[in-house]
Amino acid sequence: MTSSNYINPYAVDVIREKRRDLVYGISHTEELLDLLVTEGVVTAAKRSIVLTMRTRKDQNSRVLDILEARGERACRKFFHPCLMLAEPDLYQQIKTYLGGVNKRIRDSRRQLIGYLLERDQEGMDKIIDREDRSIVPKSEKHKPTQSKADNLIHMIATGGEVILLEELLEDTDINSVNSSSETLLHVAAEYGHLSIIELLVRKGARLDLQDNKGHTALHRAASRGHTEIVKALIQAGAPIYTLDLQGKTSVHLSSENDHLNSVKVLAKEEAKQSESHTKDMFLHMAAMEDNWRLAEMLLQGGAAPDARNHHKKTALFYAVSRNNEKTVTVLLNAGAKVDCDVINEAIKLNDESILRLLLGESLFNIFEEALGPALFSAVKQNHSGVATVLIDSGANVNMLDKQGYTPLLLSAELGHTDVFRVLVVKQAKLDATLSDLSSALHLAVHSGSVSIVQTLLEKGIDPNITGPKAQIPLHLAAQYNRPELVDLLLRAGAQVNAVAQDGLTPLHIASQQGHADTVTQLLQGKADPGVKDKLGRTALHWAASSKGESCVVDLLLSAKANPNTTDNEKKAALHLAAMEGKVDAVTSLLSNKAKGGAKDMDGSTPLHYAAAGGHTSVVSALLQLLNNKGIDERNAWRKTSLHAAAEKGHDGVTVLLLEAGAKINSTDHNKDTPLHCAVRGGHQEVVRRLVNWGQAGHMGRRKKVNLQATNNVGKTPLQVAQSGDTPEHEDIVTLLMRKMFLIK
Repeated sequence: MTSSNYINPYAVDVIREKRRDLVYGISHTEELLDLLVTEGVVTAAKRSIVLTMRTRKDQNSRVLDILEARGERACRKFFHPCLMLAEPDLYQQIKTYLGGVNKRIRDSRRQLIGYLLERDQEGMDKIIDREDRSIVPKSEKHKPTQSKADNLIHMIATGGEVILLEELLEDTDINSVNSSSETLLHVAAEYGHLSIIELLVRKGARLDLQDNKGHTALHRAASRGHTEIVKALIQAGAPIYTLDLQGKTSVHLSSENDHLNSVKVLAKEEAKQSESHTKDMFLHMAAMEDNWRLAEMLLQGGAAPDARNHHKKTALFYAVSRNNEKTVTVLLNAGAKVDCDVINEAIKLNDESILRLLLGESLFNIFEEALGPALFSAVKQNHSGVATVLIDSGANVNMLDKQGYTPLLLSAELGHTDVFRVLVVKQAKLDATLSDLSSALHLAVHSGSVSIVQTLLEKGIDPNITGPKAQIPLHLAAQYNRPELVDLLLRAGAQVNAVAQDGLTPLHIASQQGHADTVTQLLQGKADPGVKDKLGRTALHWAASSKGESCVVDLLLSAKANPNTTDNEKKAALHLAAMEGKVDAVTSLLSNKAKGGAKDMDGSTPLHYAAAGGHTSVVSALLQLLNNKGIDERNAWRKTSLHAAAEKGHDGVTVLLLEAGAKINSTDHNKDTPLHCAVRGGHQEVVRRLVNWGQAGHMGRRKKVNLQATNNVGKTPLQVAQSGDTPEHEDIVTLLMRKMFLIK
């Protein structure tokens, strides 16, 4: 722009002319941006982007680019109030410059200097309406107002008087709205005035403004079927996916009013934008809404039936997922392809009619191998009707999945009775197995399905069929505590004492798990409690060491299980019960003539194991029931129970053993006393207990610990403690030295 006195400079022109002054003159860029956001000129998101730029010059330059793109109104707000507040000195320089340019021009309303002077006069607290000079409070300044001039100009736009309108636009905000929030663009679109639309677009009319019903100008034109205007607005960049207050786009309104040509234009435009849009496409919207009429018109208008949205889904997928059968039919008739995603949605829906429609209408679009996964999906969801449709449509009832399952094996494992029955009727193989030899009967027992187990047995499946590790189904029934299935299998001829690969019988397994009801069922079925597994253990061994119900030991003893049978390591059930700290089992076994002093192959008694485990209740029970007999029995390493307790640091057990008369200074094969063992382990409490035992204040004739005892390498407990390298060992050294009067 030249600085001639005869030019009316608008705000955009001034930004271009004074760009250098503005770029280098604005120093409070962030404050200026805050004001522009408040005035609605710049979005908060754009503000953030601008402020990421490296230099203030780049930031200012970007702000000016945005203002130019937003047009005259935005640029005017930039000068007043934003620049005036953020950069008052720079604002005065611009105003002085404008005064010089415009002093020869009379019509100040058309000049930027006039605008700025007027705004300065009004101040920031009120806006003076030019028509009636009435004062409008600041709180009202953003509400739609309609002056007589606005009324007139909207009437001219309605009538299509383009020349007159162009003259009046010189003094009018092109985006002003009437009482219904309509802009001039809305009015021209409603009444089909293409030339006015073109004029308004050239003048910078906003295409995204919505009236009080949420309609844009494109909504208006599409609703009326003004196809040429629809084209013009789209070409100018009108957004095609804007929703009105009822959630409808312009294509919805075109369809509702049977304007096929407008629908075609919108569909064609959507196809152009398909690479970049992130919204649901028109056809997808129609499918979700079951708006089959819109879908039909879009397809007639050239919409691609298999187009995918940003989620990579087709319209058919959404029509199926929402059970919109009419729209599904329309899409299939237009040639929409049925893929695996669509089939899986129909299966999830469990709607046989839609599935038959998909398969019947579009079977040639589905490869045979796609039907198999679909069948497995139906089995997983126990949709028997869907499974029937798939098999009738060609799915192989005996096909294998990647894990080697047939549909029948999968249904048995999941316990899905309904779909299992369908597969049986459809001649699925009942004797199929997995690669580990698991049969349908094994899998059904695992799932606990009485109905499926009963059906398989009735169909002649052998109850003694061997599966993984030579287990028969009865082993699994025992493992998973299925007493009703145990009964069913035994009545069908299952061998109650069948031995698996590891030598375990069903009774072993049930006892191992502590399943009392299943143990009862097996014993009633004549299970032999004397059978040994490959470790030489009976069911009683496993029950004694089980974390399950303790009453299983009593059940087996009642069935004449021998409490003194030993395993391959010469351990009796009592050894194992003591080892696990099971006081109830210990009591029951001793009450049934178990040998309390029995030794295993290492020479250890149950008391050794209870002491080493720190099981005070078991130690107490053993001492009481055995009248303290065998308290000083030694194992293969000549260790007593007191050695075992001291070695592991069990103070409570140490007290019980000492009170029962255990020899405090007995030595093992290394000539270590219990004190040596406790010291070596750094067990301060046990050391303190032993060194204080028999001291003054204790009742009776208790023998004191020998602090000077030496082991086979000649070390006393103190010397053993001094060899240790932990804080606990240091504390023990101090304790022992005090007891030996070596320190105070």
